[in-house]
Amino acid sequence: MDQRRTFSEKFDWTLCLILFVFFVVSCLSIYSAQTTGQYPINFVSKQIFWYLVGALIIFFIMYFDPDQLKNLSWYLYAIGNLLLLVLIFAPQSIAPIKNGAKSWFILPGGLGAIQPSEFMKIFLILVLARVIVKHHEKVIYKSLQTDALLLLKIGAVTALPLILIKEQPDLGTSLVMIAIMLGMTLVSGISWKILLPLFTGGAVIASTLIFFVLKLPHILEKYLGIQPYQFDRIYAWLTPHEYSGNKAYHLEKSLSAIGSGMMSGKGFTGREVYIPESHSDFIFSIIGEEFGFIGGSIVIGLYFILIFHLIKIALDANDHFNSYVCAGIISMITFHVFQNIGMTIQVLPITGIPLPFISYGGSSLMGNMMAMGIVFSMQYHYKNYMFSSKEKAKSL
Repeated sequence: MDQRRTFSEKFDWTLCLILFVFFVVSCLSIYSAQTTGQYPINFVSKQIFWYLVGALIIFFIMYFDPDQLKNLSWYLYAIGNLLLLVLIFAPQSIAPIKNGAKSWFILPGGLGAIQPSEFMKIFLILVLARVIVKHHEKVIYKSLQTDALLLLKIGAVTALPLILIKEQPDLGTSLVMIAIMLGMTLVSGISWKILLPLFTGGAVIASTLIFFVLKLPHILEKYLGIQPYQFDRIYAWLTPHEYSGNKAYHLEKSLSAIGSGMMSGKGFTGREVYIPESHSDFIFSIIGEEFGFIGGSIVIGLYFILIFHLIKIALDANDHFNSYVCAGIISMITFHVFQNIGMTIQVLPITGIPLPFISYGGSSLMGNMMAMGIVFSMQYHYKNYMFSSKEKAKSL
């Protein structure tokens, strides 16, 4: 085993460059979004601040060995759930209700607010990876019964934060948690004899829910606690012309902005369509209007590069825990990107899910940087064993 590597050899410069490009894109997009003067606050400077905080988080986590992170996973999971529980019962002076949801703690000193669920996503990924690894270590002979037990463990671990987040309520984050669970379940080694019927049943349930949403929404309100404003988002998504100027206002403006950008866009700060909160959830609309189809495609391509790099790290990892963690991070980022961009072009209904590394938001950015810190840690503490694939490549 070779541990005599310099910092330069251990540091993931490719991932660092990718994050730097995201930083530039984010600052330029947020700067342009502020030209409307909706807020007197300089969100660009605040985003730079959160990026600096995120960089410190990366360097802090990077020096933790992945084995240490695995040992800490249950403690982090407990802390995350405790924060979610406290959030429910906290007075509105420190945890106000915003847009019908109680999801934030107010930070002292005017630093803004923090959303515990953003960090809970990362804690969930770590715990699920540990649960899967420990299960495979204990189970010598794999069977449908042992696979069903693993599936039950994964579901139970995910259920607790889901229940707490539902109480806020925060549908967007709940969907991200489910996406993480499904992504890690797919790579966990559970037999398709279990997964195929399970996913088929899930598709049937989803179709049934869509039917109830469209035809019998009052039943879902009564028994599942779904709020009326959440139904309105779905109706505004399906038939925006019927909600013109009201519930579908953001969607109409987003479609108008992206459509008017055409192939090459109107140029930096050349936007003409006003979209409220365009610096956060609808940042892709700014990119589409000012840089057109070409600019939007470049941003999407940047996410493909990031995900490809993470997949490569997962495949090269010589530790199963690292591979499962990468799978969870990939699932989280992929769902965020697909949902956020999809909602701006009417492919998906609108939810409060930001575009990773580009939308303004301290909690979201810190959560994503925490995930990247774990990836940096995998590369920094990568152990080259004799006759490993990387060792062979060096000898050629």
